[in-house]
Amino acid sequence: MSTFALPDTEVLAERARAALERCGLDRPREPAGPAGSAGAARTPITGRELFPLDHDGAASVERALDTAHETFTSSWRDTPAPVRGRLVHRLGELLREHKDDLAELVTIEAGKIRSEALGEVQEMIDICDLAVGVSRQLYGRTMPSERPGHRLMETWHPLGVVGVITAFNFPVAVWSWNTCVALVCGDTVVWKPSELTPLTALACHGLLMRAAADVGAPPGVHQVVLGGREVGEALVEDHRVALLSATGSTAMGRSVAPRVAARMGRYLLELGGNNAAVVAPSADLDLVVRGSVFSAAGTAGQRCTTLRRLIVHEDVVEEVTQRVVDAYKQLRDRIGDPFDESTLVGPLVGERGYTAMCEALERAGADGGEVLVGGGRRLAEEAAEAYYVEPTVVRMPGQTAVVGEETFAPILYVMSYRTLEEAVRMHNGVPQGLSSAIFTQDQAEAERFLSAAGSDCGIVNVNIGTSGAEIGGAFGGEKDTGGGRESGSDAWKAYMRRATNTVNYGGELPLAQGVRFL
Repeated sequence: MSTFALPDTEVLAERARAALERCGLDRPREPAGPAGSAGAARTPITGRELFPLDHDGAASVERALDTAHETFTSSWRDTPAPVRGRLVHRLGELLREHKDDLAELVTIEAGKIRSEALGEVQEMIDICDLAVGVSRQLYGRTMPSERPGHRLMETWHPLGVVGVITAFNFPVAVWSWNTCVALVCGDTVVWKPSELTPLTALACHGLLMRAAADVGAPPGVHQVVLGGREVGEALVEDHRVALLSATGSTAMGRSVAPRVAARMGRYLLELGGNNAAVVAPSADLDLVVRGSVFSAAGTAGQRCTTLRRLIVHEDVVEEVTQRVVDAYKQLRDRIGDPFDESTLVGPLVGERGYTAMCEALERAGADGGEVLVGGGRRLAEEAAEAYYVEPTVVRMPGQTAVVGEETFAPILYVMSYRTLEEAVRMHNGVPQGLSSAIFTQDQAEAERFLSAAGSDCGIVNVNIGTSGAEIGGAFGGEKDTGGGRESGSDAWKAYMRRATNTVNYGGELPLAQGVRFL
């Protein structure tokens, strides 16, 4: 198998340092001290370490929580919401100014191709715009009281410290969804990024601290703690973390949820996805191919919204399958260096993803599946630790156990159906419930898929793929996906507490429900 060239690791390290400096950090990380631990920044582009990067110890995590809690109670919760919005507005300006720098770091650390990295930073800019508007729209309600001379209403108040744990695949966007909304709601934030993407976190924190200085906001509104599981567990267990927002695997969510609930905390979980698209016989097949290939192969299959199952009507399954396979064959020559403008598929983040992909393909074969295209590993010159794989299409005889599991790699399973009811059963017949789609020109079919008896996912699309959610709509899913909602719509309510208020302005004291006492 032919090899391809990649940038030198030392060159990537210098590029990362330069991007950090332009974001205001003159060195990657202050020493963590004796309580900390040794860590490193690395890149999946070559699979190698960029430079050492100390992790936080228990003492520094405790200081971060102390600072965030003190800032919340002493000043931030009492700051008017539109004034809090000025901080996020200024952050948005700095993100625009440093869009290329942040995209550079996203590509280096997460391996995303340039256009996807720039798109992720644009999501940050967009959520800043939305959150600034939210800062003037934290609406409560006024309701009629049954008692004369009384007013009944609800008000919303800041919640407290919000802990944010993010995954490698969207190292900055998901942080911004939580942080920008939490800040305008009056909360402070402690962020634990993925161990795989610490540099993007440091750059974002640096820009936010610059924004805070520019508008006179207290620097304690945001803290970053680097490290592994022990750092995340400190946020899970600490009673000062009023809301824990965690993005990751379903297994992680099953561990986090009961522990936060046991201390009466709140949690917001964005977990696994096993997303499907139904292709009806009336579908525009050009849309099907374009939407499916990007959703399935984009980010090397490492999105929670990645298309993993294509459920195609038996009348068009052969044509759809062949057209998708032909498109995948074109991808084989566009795998490689994510900084190369011609590249469409960058690396998996590491060996673990490659191993999971190989195991899934072996199980699919044992279940009667046939690999139609892809499945191999592409080797890079002098980068044995890097994992570049060919996006893979597997024709399956039905929805077997392996199809019902999420494999964080570019595997697309193709199956057929006869009736829409059968397609919906197949679609819903997995534990996850994040994103879904139907391709059809039949309005009745589309409406049935959108109805309560249709897709059971949190995101339900018509004639577009499963990935590429816009800022403005609430993002999240059902079942094993965790049930959380972030970003748009009324997701801001998760970051606040509601109070129901009764005001007596009439001078008498009638009791509700006609109760008489004294």
